[in-house]
Parts: sequence; structure tokens; C-alpha cells
Amino acid sequence: MYAITTLCLAQIRKRKIQNGLIAILILLSTLLLATSITIIINTDNMFEKAHRESNGAHQILTMGEEIHNPHIVNNWWQNQKGVTASELIPFRQLSGIKFNGIEPPNLYPLMMNTPKTPSRIDQLLLAEGKEQSYPDKGTIWIPTSMATTSGITIGDFVEFQTGENSFKLSVAAIVVDLPYGGPFTTNARIWMNELDYNAHLGMMKGIDQYMMALRYEDYHQHTDYWTNFEQYLKSPYLESKMEYEQLFSFYSIINKIISFIMVVLAIAMLFISLFIIGLSISDAILSNYKTIGVIKSLGLSSKGIIATYVLQYSLLSIVAIVPGLIVSNVLSRIIIESSLSYLKTGDHLTIIQDVTTNLLIGLLIFFIVSITAFFYSNKARYIEPVQAIKYGMSELANSKMNRRLNQSNRILHFVDLPIHLQLGMKNITKNMKSSILIIILTTITSGILVFGVVFLNSIASIKETAPSWGYDSSHIAVTVDNDATFSKERFEQQLLSDSRIKNYAWLDVFTGILPNKAQQPLHINIDIVEGSFDDVGYETIIGRNPSLKNEIAIGVNVASALNKNLGDVIDVYIEGKPHSLLITGIYQAIANKSTSARITAEVVKVHHSDYSASKISLINLHDETQADQVVTELNEKFKHSITPETQQTLLDSVFKVVIAVFIIPLSVMGILFLTVTCIIIFSVSRINVRKESSTYGIYKSIGMTSANIRWSITSGICILSTLGSIFGIFVGIKLIPFSLKIILLEYGLIELPLVVNWPMSIAIACLSIVVSCIGCWLSTKVIAKTSPRILIVE
Repeated sequence: MYAITTLCLAQIRKRKIQNGLIAILILLSTLLLATSITIIINTDNMFEKAHRESNGAHQILTMGEEIHNPHIVNNWWQNQKGVTASELIPFRQLSGIKFNGIEPPNLYPLMMNTPKTPSRIDQLLLAEGKEQSYPDKGTIWIPTSMATTSGITIGDFVEFQTGENSFKLSVAAIVVDLPYGGPFTTNARIWMNELDYNAHLGMMKGIDQYMMALRYEDYHQHTDYWTNFEQYLKSPYLESKMEYEQLFSFYSIINKIISFIMVVLAIAMLFISLFIIGLSISDAILSNYKTIGVIKSLGLSSKGIIATYVLQYSLLSIVAIVPGLIVSNVLSRIIIESSLSYLKTGDHLTIIQDVTTNLLIGLLIFFIVSITAFFYSNKARYIEPVQAIKYGMSELANSKMNRRLNQSNRILHFVDLPIHLQLGMKNITKNMKSSILIIILTTITSGILVFGVVFLNSIASIKETAPSWGYDSSHIAVTVDNDATFSKERFEQQLLSDSRIKNYAWLDVFTGILPNKAQQPLHINIDIVEGSFDDVGYETIIGRNPSLKNEIAIGVNVASALNKNLGDVIDVYIEGKPHSLLITGIYQAIANKSTSARITAEVVKVHHSDYSASKISLINLHDETQADQVVTELNEKFKHSITPETQQTLLDSVFKVVIAVFIIPLSVMGILFLTVTCIIIFSVSRINVRKESSTYGIYKSIGMTSANIRWSITSGICILSTLGSIFGIFVGIKLIPFSLKIILLEYGLIELPLVVNWPMSIAIACLSIVVSCIGCWLSTKVIAKTSPRILIVE
């Protein structure tokens, strides 16, 4: 054992840089894998923890369309055993708020008449402020999502517009509101004092809507309850219902994508690390072939020599795995803090660092490294002392090497290249395994960098691909705030008289019910357009948008759930009235996870002949650059009645969150892989230089300068990394987005709409070429420091 330990420590001391680089690779593999697993665990656990602490709802029912009596519905659920139902909470919806004189776009407040807390279910978790039973008069509670995106803090005053009148209330608390406080939400529940609610909203046109929450002792039994409930109603429940899966899904989408990419890259890096270990062991055996022969002749067994290499890389893996696990705690916290900030109560999120899971990850990587070291070092078993001392290798390997050198020389002589390129090409052809590794490595690195740039550019340029995300592509969206003061006829006259306006359409959103024989009916959002879907830019991936009173287009997840396709007939309840409609198109939309549908206003007019859409107007201009000017003029002419916004502003308000969250992990992964590329190529080139030391000594002795030799070697690496970068562009633009399909489909996207900036993508891909050449140039520094005589002797 003493001899094995001595040889092991000698190997570590002899190749400090190479062993250090391998340790770094194992560390980074551990870091990425442990970080991704921690993110996955915390994404689920933190939502479940918040849901448990708030006694969270499994379903949220919204009523107020005068289809069902809210009190009768609430009474039925209050009497069910195994179900906890909240009281009815009255609320009114406003079109927006103002903070510091600025109206945050795409934010629609639900003004809640706050019941006394704590409620039995769907409780609010205090993030900031003073614990109270309900807000004091003149104050409100707002969700963390609204506070974060709008920069609102405790004590700030927020202005609310009810039409011609407005009122201000100060923020007394910021709360975690699970159903309406997640990423990408456009609705925010504002919790008011009852006196304020009656004073400011009691005189508004219309009637109160009601919200109630349901929590099941056994959520898996909820289908049975709903079967009994709808038998009691003698019809399907025809108003809005939010499911538990909807509550959770958008909290997890960002972390699911980040974790998926990290796991794939961690596995790729681990395989590269194992390849380098195998290459290093093979090189060590070849370099010390004669020495191993002597040692075996002195009595050390093959098992002892194998144990030397296994011990060496086991020690390196231990040294690397421990800090990798420690650093993963820091990196995972940074990512989770940014992506799950809406669940934060107090100063910090309570992040779970599962020691057992981290320990298992460390043991798994340690076991894989040890097995790999054993597999490659097993070659030492076949070393014959006599042949090793005579040839410095086996007799068979000696003859193979000579044939390969001759073949390589014939190939290079056949191609008339400058001497520097010939040397670079010779280095490539003599070390095919290393060359393949470099191509794979630079392909992965370039792919990661290109995907990161393309993905962030696609989010930043979402206006160009809005229809592919399920949005319209109109230039301006106008929301009607006050029906009492708004005149649709006067508004349309203004649009028709404005020569800048190309076309317009009206949009309403209803709740639709699709009966489903296999399961519960689907509650979906139905977009109703008065005008043309095509004019305002809605697209389908199959078929076309509806245009007649018997037609409908459905989201991909609705088509999947009901097993429907083009040409099929689908039954749908709209405002409690049944319709049988022909499916003309299928589309993808992330906003409602493609659980939505599109119909024309003519469908509603079948039962309501006087129906006229009047909630949102979508406007297109002849010149989009005039959008801001038109918005300003419409706001001045129809003040207190509408809220006009450019479509770019509305999209940015939703997707700027994505850019802010993704930029940190994508940047970290890009930097890591650039570092890894430089490290690996340094290590591989160093091995190859050591193997060819005598050849480079001869080149120096016949007059070639060290710089010429180094440039020759680097030119070969440049060729390989250029090939890898070209492949990497394809991987980043096609392969990685395709591999994300399994996650995106859950959120209603069949494919990720990308906007490729080719100059930027090519430039970022070239970074892998730069770091490859830097790594190679640094590794060949030993040639400049060493005399020809020593190189030849080695």
C-alpha cells in the first residue's frame, strides 16, 4: 500500500496543472448538477410550503355573470364534508392604477372587499408590513408581484380610477397571494377596507362579482364532488374556475427550463470530464510505459498499478466534489431568489439545501469517476516488462504507430499546404480522439452561447413573433375603463376619420365550457372578435381563424384534451348557451397554456342578437412609428373612459420579467463552458505537446522558432474549433429549442418562436474559437521555455 500511495502522490505532483484542470472539470460538473437538482426541489417545495402555510386553495371560483346564484353555489359547497369552502368575497375589477403619476401597463386590479383574517383557506402570507386582521381605513394590501414589477413599497400611495372619479390609498402591507401573485399575471388582487370598498366602489355601474376558494382534504377526489355539484345545478358550472395546476404552473416554468438546460449541460460536462480522465490515464501509461515495465519487473502487481490511478482520480474527485457542492448552494440561491421572489416572506426565501440529495450526487460522481479510472487504467494489466523496456510500448503498438505516421505523412504530402498548416493538420490527424473531443466541446459551448443569445433576443424582440406566442400583432390596444362615459359609436367615428388608422377590431374575453365525457368539463377563455382575426394578426399553426357563426379555432392543449382535429364539431357553452361549432384552426398560446378558443362575435349573436363587443379595441396603423402619437391623442380625447397602450408596451410589461430572470443563469452557464473549453483544450494540447516533444525538438534544431511551432499547433486547434462553432450554431438554434419541446408543450407551445440575430449569433459562437486558441497557445508555452536538446532527449 505504501508503494501505491507513493506512486499516486508522485503522479499528482508531476502533473499538477493537468490534475488541477481535471479537478476543476469535476467541480463544475458537480456544481451544475447539484444546482439544477436544488432548483427543481425548491421550486416544488417552496410553492407547496407557501400553499400549505396559507392553507391554499385547490380551486378558485369566480361568479358574477348572473348565470349562477353565488350564494346558492357557496351554500352547497359549505355543506360538503371533506371540502373547506371560503366565504364569498365581493370584488370589482378596474382597468388600471397610477403610481407616481405613471400607469403600469397591462395591470388589471381586482378590488377585494377584505374579509376578516385569518380566513379558513387561501390565506395571505405577510411579506412586508404589520400583521392585521384586515386593512385599516385608507390603506390597502397589495401582492408581491405588483410590488416587485411596479416598484411599490410600504407607505406609497396608489391611485385608482373608477371612471370619472379617482381615489388614493396607501400601501400598508405587501402579501404573498398565490392565485393572483405569480409571474406573468396581469391581474392583481388589491385588498381594501370594507368602508373604503363601499365608499369608492359602491356607486360604480354594474354589480359586484364574487370569488370563493375550495380546498379538498383529498384533491384526487375533486372530480366526484364536481359530478355531484353539477347534478345539483342540473347543468355544467358555466362561470370561471381556476385549477390548482394553473396556480402552480407559472411559478415553475422558468425554473423548469433553467434546470433542464443545467442537467443536460452537467451530464455533457461530466462525460467530457470522463473522456479527459481516460485520455490522461492513457497518456500517462504510454508516457511511463517503460517505467511501468520496470516497476512490474520489480514485483508490483498489475492490480497495484491500477490501484495507483484509481486512487489518484478518486482523491481528485473528492477534492473537487466538496467545493462543487458548497458553491452550488450559493448559485442555486441566487437563481431561486430571482425566479421565486414572489414567494418571499420577510428578508429571504427559505431555501432547502437537501444534504442527503447533495451527498448522493457527490457519491454518484465519485463512483463514476472511480469506475472510469479503473476501466482506462486496466490497460496497465497487459504491459509486458520485456517489451516495455525494449520498445517503450508494446511491439504491436510500435508497428501500428509507424504505419499511422506514414499514412498521415502521405495524406499531408498529397495536399499542398503551407508548412505551418501542414504541421497543424498533422497534429490533428495524429490525435484523432483529441480532435473529436475538441469539436464536440466547442460545439456544446457555442450551442449554449448561441441559444442564450437567441433566446434572450427572441424575448426582447417578441413584438416580431407575437402571433406565434398566441398574441395579436396589432399596433395599439385600447381598454374601455368606464362603460357609462364611453361611446362606442363616437370612438369608431374617430378611428374611421383618422387617415393613419388602417383597420381595427373589437375583442371580448368570455369564459367557455367544453363538455368532456372522459373527465370534468374544460373551463377555458374564449376570445371573441368583432371584426377579423387575421386583420389584427392572430395566427394558427394548423388551418385558419374562424370567420363564420358556426366556426371555432382551439388551442393545442384543448385539441389534445378532447382529441379533436380540423373538421371536427365541438360543443361549447358561452354565457350559459350551448353551441355546436366546426373547428377550422388550431393555434398555440402561452398566455393560457393553449387552453383557450377563438370565435367571432356572430356566434354570440345567435342567442343575443343585440350583442356588441366593447371591451378592448385592437388597432393597426399604416405607419407603426406613429403609434405613440395616436395613443396620446386617444387618451386626451377619451380621458376617463379608455386606456390606450402600444402593443410593444403591453408585451414588454409581461416578458421583461423573463429576461431579468434568465440572464443570470444563462450568463453563468456560458462563462462556465467558455472556462471549461479553455481548460480542456489547455489540458489536451499539453498532453499532445508532451507526446510530441522530441518532434518539436527536432523542428527547433533545424531552425523553426518556438513561435512558429506554437502558431502551427494553434492553427490546427483553430480549424477544429471553427468546425465546432459552425455545428454549435445549428445546436443552439435548432437542437436545444427542440429538446425543450417536452417542457414547452405543457405551457401550450409546440415550438419556441425564435428571432435569430445572425451577426450576433455568429459573433458569440466565435468566442469558443477564441478561448480554444488561447488555451492551446498557453499550453504550448513549454516549447518556448525548453531547449531543443532537452526536448529531443525527452
